[in-house]
Amino acid sequence: MKILYGIQGTGHGHISRAREILPLLAETADVDILISGYNCSMKLEQYEPVHKRGISLAYDSNGGVSYLQTALKLQPIQFLKDVHGLDLDNYDLIISDYEPVTSWAASAAKRECLGLSHQAAFLSDKTPRPEKTSLFAERILKHFAPCTDAIGFHFLRYDDFIEPPIIRRAVLNLNPQTGNHITVYLPAFDHETLASVFVQFSDVEWQIFSPLCSKPYTKYNVTINPVGNEPFLESMESAIGVLTSAGFETSAETMYLGKKLMVVPIRNQYEQLCNAAALEKLGVTVAYKFGSDFVDVVKKWLYSNNPVQLSDIADTKMLTDKLTGQIEHAPLSF
Repeated sequence: MKILYGIQGTGHGHISRAREILPLLAETADVDILISGYNCSMKLEQYEPVHKRGISLAYDSNGGVSYLQTALKLQPIQFLKDVHGLDLDNYDLIISDYEPVTSWAASAAKRECLGLSHQAAFLSDKTPRPEKTSLFAERILKHFAPCTDAIGFHFLRYDDFIEPPIIRRAVLNLNPQTGNHITVYLPAFDHETLASVFVQFSDVEWQIFSPLCSKPYTKYNVTINPVGNEPFLESMESAIGVLTSAGFETSAETMYLGKKLMVVPIRNQYEQLCNAAALEKLGVTVAYKFGSDFVDVVKKWLYSNNPVQLSDIADTKMLTDKLTGQIEHAPLSF
């Protein structure tokens, strides 16, 4: 069996999930990997993927998506060349983890494509949404990386094709303890702006991980670190809690570890607003604005005892058996 596995390179969740799935797929199939996203910072060690530019979101320094910068960085001619230049004839199965080049190439060739991503969970109307939905954003979620069938991932099994989160082995192997620091990952915010808030809580240490930081430094009770997988995991392992954007994987990992979780969804990022709505229903603290009341929200969360435990995690072996046809899964109805 020959598989093409397309992976969205933006963020860490898609590649983290692939790291768990690929070794199991490789036991019974020959797998080629395509990664797209021009702001991809994570690597797939031990693999030699094909890289395409694809489409990525651009952010401003105030915690929001910049649609202007996103549009300016688009290269539509290159994208079309990548789509139409992808030869799918030799593949028995085409998988897209929200990767648009693979998905649109399959659509153009009239081939079936299996969506395997957190975003695929939003193909179901049963998945939580914010009170104010966006028709435009809903269409993007559905058509950014179109698929003919799907297996989605979410915090709960909201529909019959939705699985609970895949927790990577590096997190499963952690030994959670409680230290005296909060782990912070808010990549859409300037870390100096964040530090100016957290120094106000002098009885707690803060460990910020920022994509804009090149080497660690400390200001009072706040340490700013470059983004790195191992240092971040070590910080999470002994943290009191985690303050992060409303990304799916980090939120799921925090709840799995039994840590306090607070999220600040990236402004104008509809998927994160949907995640925040789901997390709020589970009892997680959500701050929708980085405004004058943010300090009060952080203070209330910091001195409360409200860890929310993840109720279930995915069986990755069973999932890969589904992918290779050894176990059937319910087809998706659009």
